[in-house]
Amino acid sequence: MSNYRRTVEELRKLASMFWPPELSQKEADISIIPKLLETQDQFISIIGTDFTDLSSLFSAVELAKLTPNLFLKHLVVLADFGGEQLMRLNSRFRELFPSGELRFIHQGDLHSYTFRRLPVRGALNNDRLGISGKTLLEKKPFDELLQEVSTILMHGSAAEDETTAALLSKCEVGVYLGQPEELTRFVKQRYIWVSRITSGAQANSLGQIAQDYVSDYLQRALGPFGPIVLRNSKIPGIVDRGGTPAKFDLVVSHRDRYVGVEVSFQVTTNSTIERKANSARARFEQVDKAGYKSAYVVDGAGNLMQRVSATRTLCDYSHCIVAFSKSELEVLTAFVKEYLLGDVRQPSVQ
Repeated sequence: MSNYRRTVEELRKLASMFWPPELSQKEADISIIPKLLETQDQFISIIGTDFTDLSSLFSAVELAKLTPNLFLKHLVVLADFGGEQLMRLNSRFRELFPSGELRFIHQGDLHSYTFRRLPVRGALNNDRLGISGKTLLEKKPFDELLQEVSTILMHGSAAEDETTAALLSKCEVGVYLGQPEELTRFVKQRYIWVSRITSGAQANSLGQIAQDYVSDYLQRALGPFGPIVLRNSKIPGIVDRGGTPAKFDLVVSHRDRYVGVEVSFQVTTNSTIERKANSARARFEQVDKAGYKSAYVVDGAGNLMQRVSATRTLCDYSHCIVAFSKSELEVLTAFVKEYLLGDVRQPSVQ
């Protein structure tokens, strides 16, 4: 195999050192969740009111303590309507609403809402609506665009057109307008999964996000029918002290071959890299003897500037060690493919 081993000095030249934008955005998205749970009752108090029309509801939102963009974010979460779906909504808008209006049924009556801003030129995304991690806490006016997206998320499932209703089947919060008890049950049930995400997010660090990112990158690069990437998994016969099966951040496997991958990205000093270093030699010797491979993704000023000794140990006891960047993850993928598949071609990830 090619030489994929590096020194600390070589890693430092290739490293990101500080969080790249793709990881910072993921962290920002996670930080939204506690705010949503904190303002859940305010949201329920608005939707649970029996408004005579949508303009009255919009006026109530503008007067509430709950910011308009946070109100919209609640609707997005309850409808499970992410950024990709928003983009699709905008691109297919004239197909969904050929007359430029949403005709929907509410409490047995047919209502009509005329769109003035949708579809928009350019991207209809979380940043534009003020509901991304970096924009959510900045109050955004409840302008026509936010009102129109809110209307779709509330009443899309009740559209008179059956095809439109089917495509927007989860946009059903409007059914509970003026029904506080039913609304509360609906919201609490739909937010159960959000609570699970919150508990996980509180236990996780940005290092966990980096681990997830590397896992997703590898699986995409290796393809759906290639080697399998498993998180927090084990390699047969590899144990830690006391004979406990060793658990790796990632295990990439194909047939009877395995690559254990450990990920550590720390901008500030942290003991995680020390724990990995303490087990590095023993794991390496077992993995190497069994004919398997071990690899590390190490980055961040905390690891490469403050925990140099620990990082040097990982460099000494690994078959491949890379920093965190797209070009470096391509090197890791090439290493995995070369060992597992005998394929030395450089991977390409879209």
